[in-house]
Amino acid sequence: MKEIAVIGAGTMGRGIAYSLALNEFHVNVNDVSPDALENAKEKIEDELNVSASKGYISKEDVERSMENLSFHTNLKESVENADFVIEAVLEKMDLKIDIFKKLDDYCKPDTILATNTSTMSPTEIGAQTSRPDKVVAMHFFNPVHKMKLIEVIRGLDTSDETVEIVNGIAAKLGKETAEVNEHPGFVTSRMNCLIGNEAMNLLMEGVASPEDIDKAMKLGLNHPMGPLELADLVGLDTRLRNMEYLHKTLGEKYRPCPLLIKYVKAGRLGKKSKSGFYNYE
Repeated sequence: MKEIAVIGAGTMGRGIAYSLALNEFHVNVNDVSPDALENAKEKIEDELNVSASKGYISKEDVERSMENLSFHTNLKESVENADFVIEAVLEKMDLKIDIFKKLDDYCKPDTILATNTSTMSPTEIGAQTSRPDKVVAMHFFNPVHKMKLIEVIRGLDTSDETVEIVNGIAAKLGKETAEVNEHPGFVTSRMNCLIGNEAMNLLMEGVASPEDIDKAMKLGLNHPMGPLELADLVGLDTRLRNMEYLHKTLGEKYRPCPLLIKYVKAGRLGKKSKSGFYNYE
């Protein structure tokens, strides 16, 4: 596995590309938006330089990592020579299926196709291809270069060989894997969405301020980040899509908090919009 394509140049895509390039993979980053690609390139280089300034990596690592990256708007050119593809687009099943059908046509027959979904079915995605045994969910966490876990979710037909290769890539990135049998939300998203949704209900009901809700979870339950802080980091629109999917597939306890719906309608999406449960101006 020398050449890897990452589809989607948003927060997760560029984080995945950063980690892969730093660990000696050649990475083709693809997005339909030239502006998104330029933004990803700048942010990756900035993050590498910050890491170098703190002594975590060398200046040579920065140069080598940037040389390992290329950026493309043409999907076929991005993936036709790739050994492994990681899709990191929006949590919309129709969009993912459309991309995977194209990947199945454009990629080599032995190329493994991974989705970075946090909730959706790799079985359903893989069934749209001629290689369901080579389709897997590979759930990274944000920020990718700091978080140590990758959830590996088998579809119904995902082969042992595919999972073994995914585990090998994760190990080269310095990460641990948790293997999960497919079920909506897997492990982390099911738990995290429930905690975050209840924190939003507490806020809506006036039980406590965002700061005190998050402080209670951090100091009382030893969470490294409060649930409202985390929702702002993930993006409230992304969290709402996750909740809507889990509500549809797992039932009433995952009904999205009305406050979350209201914030998304208002364009308060968290850090990326400078305003969510906290103000980031």
